[in-house]
Amino acid sequence: RPAEHEKADFSPTMDIPCLGLVIVSEADVKVVEQCGAFNSVAMPGPHCILPCLCQCVAGTLSLRLQQMEIACETKTKDNVFCTIKVAVQYQVNSDTESIKAAKYRLTNAKSQIESYVFDVVRSSVPKIELDDVFETKEEISNSIKHQLEASMGDFGYTILASPITDIDPDREVKRAMNEINKMKRLRVAAQDEGEAVKIRAIKEAEAEAARTEIQAKADAEAKFMQGQGIARQRQAIIAGLRDSVNQFKSEVAGVDAKNVLDLMMITQYFDMMKEIGAQSKSNAIFMSHSPGGLNDLTQAVQTGFMTGLPAAPALGEKMQR
Repeated sequence: RPAEHEKADFSPTMDIPCLGLVIVSEADVKVVEQCGAFNSVAMPGPHCILPCLCQCVAGTLSLRLQQMEIACETKTKDNVFCTIKVAVQYQVNSDTESIKAAKYRLTNAKSQIESYVFDVVRSSVPKIELDDVFETKEEISNSIKHQLEASMGDFGYTILASPITDIDPDREVKRAMNEINKMKRLRVAAQDEGEAVKIRAIKEAEAEAARTEIQAKADAEAKFMQGQGIARQRQAIIAGLRDSVNQFKSEVAGVDAKNVLDLMMITQYFDMMKEIGAQSKSNAIFMSHSPGGLNDLTQAVQTGFMTGLPAAPALGEKMQR
């Protein structure tokens, strides 16, 4: 058997060439040659070959699904080097022509597949920026699969899938990307925190405005009630003064209402002076110190006394009675 055509991962088989007996394991096939030319394909099971007719087993091919890992280093559009790992899943077709093509037309199928993968990756990724490589890896995987199907199909191979398993940029690039992502998240967190502070401030302002409105309504209601009380007090005072003046006029002859009111104002003035002097915290009265101001005060007091004199004798007579 030509050793250069045998595979390293064959399943164990039992061959007895001297007796012409060959046993092929399941999922394997053997290529039978006669006088150095292709003769037939031995499928799984026992087979009889004739060494006397120069028949021999040229090699064994596996029909199992196989996978090879390919790591391709390339550069992106933004000049970042990264390693893209592709897992190519392939198998040999089970028909005779495909087995014959896989045996005789290719020396190393893995090297051929690796070359096509490198070609597709290094022609596609340099057109894409690094951030977009992660998003378009499905398109790159489909391009690899279509290219391998078109090229390896003529050699008897079927390409089942070619997923991109990893995209590994340089360590410093990954650190920089992580920093960018970190800063972006911190910025979003700061914006959220600012929005929270803004909402909190708005709610506090609304609450303060509500409290102020309630307080203002309460103060207005209190002042309204106080005003009603003052108005009623003044009405009572006016009614009392009116009754006093009318009674004074009816009992004292020759006195009109103005004279009575002037006398009452003088009496209230002296009562006010007495109350101010009696208060411990109100022991000072600010009065005009200019000569003109003193003259005006003197004339006002004299006028009050002189106005109240007509009513004073009558008041004395009334009190004597």
